[in-house]
Amino acid sequence: MFYRIKTVKPTEDYKLVVTFEENVTKIYNVEALFEIEIFNQLKNNELFFDCYVDKGGYGIVWSDEIDLSCDEIYQNGKSIISIT
Repeated sequence: MFYRIKTVKPTEDYKLVVTFEENVTKIYNVEALFEIEIFNQLKNNELFFDCYVDKGGYGIVWSDEIDLSCDEIYQNGKSIISIT
């Protein structure tokens, strides 16, 4: 199942605060992916903070080579209570 992403906000400690269209907010720790060589590029803060929600809301994108699927974030992120 795909969970469509509405917004993403990167934080100083390599986490993403991701809000889904279902108004569920998750915190995803990108640091855990640094074991995978391609994700080591995200240690560059400028690149890490230059992420966006892909067209359609099916993932987070940094470059043509680096992205995360909405399912990965939804399933492995930690739920938080969204205050609006």
